[in-house]
Amino acid sequence: QVQLVESGGGLVQPGGSLSLSCAASGSIRSPNTMGWYRQAPGKLRELVATMTNGGRTNYLDSVKGRFTISRDNAKNTVYLQMNSLKPEDTAVYYCNLAYFIYDFWGQGTQVTVSS
Repeated sequence: QVQLVESGGGLVQPGGSLSLSCAASGSIRSPNTMGWYRQAPGKLRELVATMTNGGRTNYLDSVKGRFTISRDNAKNTVYLQMNSLKPEDTAVYYCNLAYFIYDFWGQGTQVTVSS
């Protein structure tokens, strides 16, 4: 089993910044992908950013240039730096780790962008 523990999130004004982190523990296999998804009220969960342990990244178009994903493979930790936040970024953000046919999720952390 794999456990994901998220930290970060909170309330920020438009144009502000927040950072999220997620530490994975347990039976983690390689190759794998870690990343962030988000779900706003009444909407489907969507991919925000992912990164393989080889360094390949994938971003949601609307966050490109504003969000940066990074990871520390030695610590099995993934980070998301979010800059120039917009009200439409408001959502619950979920950490994800995937390898082979397995998919693991964190408990979610709320990000609210509001003045």
